[in-house]
Amino acid sequence: MSPLRPSGLRIKPPETLIAESGADLEGHGLRRTMGLFQLVCFGVGAIVGTGIFVGLSDTVAEAGPAVIVSFVLAAITCVFTAFSFAELGGAIPVSGSSYSFAYATLGERAAFLVGWCLLLEYGVSVSAVAVGWSQYLNELLNSIISVQLPAVLSSGPGDGGVINLPAVIVIALAAVLLVRGVRESARATTAMAVLKIGVLLFFCAIAFTAFRAGHLVPFATAGVGGITSGASVAFFSYIGFDAITTAGEEVKNPRRNIPVAIMVCIGVVTVLYCAVAVAAIGAFGADAVGGKPAALSLIVDQVTDSTIGGGIIAFGAVVAIASVVLAVMYGQTRILMSMSRDGLVPRVFEKVSTRTSTPVANTWIVASVFAAPAAFASLDVVVNLTTIGALATMVAVNVAVIVLRRSHPALPRSFRVPLFPLSPIAGVGFCVYLMYGTGRQAWAQFAAFLVVGLVVYAGYGRRNSRLSGTEPAAV
Repeated sequence: MSPLRPSGLRIKPPETLIAESGADLEGHGLRRTMGLFQLVCFGVGAIVGTGIFVGLSDTVAEAGPAVIVSFVLAAITCVFTAFSFAELGGAIPVSGSSYSFAYATLGERAAFLVGWCLLLEYGVSVSAVAVGWSQYLNELLNSIISVQLPAVLSSGPGDGGVINLPAVIVIALAAVLLVRGVRESARATTAMAVLKIGVLLFFCAIAFTAFRAGHLVPFATAGVGGITSGASVAFFSYIGFDAITTAGEEVKNPRRNIPVAIMVCIGVVTVLYCAVAVAAIGAFGADAVGGKPAALSLIVDQVTDSTIGGGIIAFGAVVAIASVVLAVMYGQTRILMSMSRDGLVPRVFEKVSTRTSTPVANTWIVASVFAAPAAFASLDVVVNLTTIGALATMVAVNVAVIVLRRSHPALPRSFRVPLFPLSPIAGVGFCVYLMYGTGRQAWAQFAAFLVVGLVVYAGYGRRNSRLSGTEPAAV
């Protein structure tokens, strides 16, 4: 046995994480029911949603026609980090994702802070996505029956309403599906992923008929600074690909399927985003796209001179955004389950139903917490905070893959990061570069958020950790 380490530096070896992942402490295990195709669709379901259907206008407002470069820059950041996620997901196929990877390499305190950042990333993104769903639901109702929900019931107090009821409903529906079982959730996510890819391809086909090259000139209207800011905003559109690794205990052959699914998802989504951005700006112009949340529907309406096409886009957005809520909520519950197993959050989050093999109480608690800001809060002010938190977890993953190579060189790896260690180092560099683009306010918010996390860890996590008072044997 090695000497006891300070509590914040305790690590949980990969062998221990893998050994514990077959069942929770009460003996009720999760079921491996997801195949590779379902896992890819789950990843697409977690990524493609509000970021492209609603957030495209915000990215265009920052970068102009050079939004294409912003999307590519954000994608490159994700690719380098995706390599690290793929290696770690194949080597440590458990539900905790970044949190578990950090626990095995960087120590307990760092792992808790990674989990703390994931709570922010997934929580705010689900709430923001649910708000976007409400906007497109109104667009769909308007195109079908020329009726919209009253603002008092479809917007929070900060946006001129009282409660965003549709946002609450979509979160509740996702929770119902999640507690029924992962097989049912995977089937629904697969169907929704295929449908929303089809809808985006439909948009591109329509928009390219009105393409005008002149709309792309001048290209970089806001210069390099605009491209960087746009990339920081565009990164929000990629949040969710890491959710693939949260399915580590419910995927068939996870050591092979997790790395493959991650790389396929990033490639498909990047090509799709760039195609949609080029089609939108080429048809409508950057000035017209920027600042319009339902820009895709408006473009199709204008090109076709009909509301039918825009209605199809709105329907696709409603489905797409709902699938993001479902997939990201799934990821959040599995991360909390892993943290609960380790004693860093209350035990209620680790309990799995014997009937459905799902964490029922965990799911409903997450749904309730996510529904509150979706119903009442204006989330624009914390989107950059979410981005910087997500990027921070990716920095930790890139560092973790380097540490694990040194500490456990013989650990079986179904995928190995290419150009190691240059690739993860480049991943750290790109993440820090995009973090810089989020602005001083986001950094100040993030610092305060980390301080609160440290207080929570000191007050609860450190004292209740299952590793408290023990130190795993050196490997």
